[in-house]
Amino acid sequence: MRTNLKVVDNSGAKRVMCIQALKSKKGARLGDTIIASVKEAQPRGKVKKGDVVYGVVVRAAMQRGRCDGSEIKFDDNAVVLVNKQGEPIGTRVFGPVPHELRRKKHVKILTLAEHIA
Repeated sequence: MRTNLKVVDNSGAKRVMCIQALKSKKGARLGDTIIASVKEAQPRGKVKKGDVVYGVVVRAAMQRGRCDGSEIKFDDNAVVLVNKQGEPIGTRVFGPVPHELRRKKHVKILTLAEHIA
């Protein structure tokens, strides 16, 4: 709640603030869907400042354990904006994206990503 997240797609938003994590009282982790408000946006983008949007967390600074015993951790908190059906608004995803999104049924985001970690 109230966390500022970086937007890593070309939907037009630069920074969003988390309003609520869906399906979780504690908070959002990798692959979770959130409701967010756009705080900074590019002039001619698909979303405007003040819009309430859905997003999928693709990078989190909090550590997350993997099945093989290793742990994954990113430098920043980042999100990809999606619509209510879970399809990405943008057409490109920048930076690394973890392969755990496949288990959370976000395969479309993985196909748009330039690097899968």
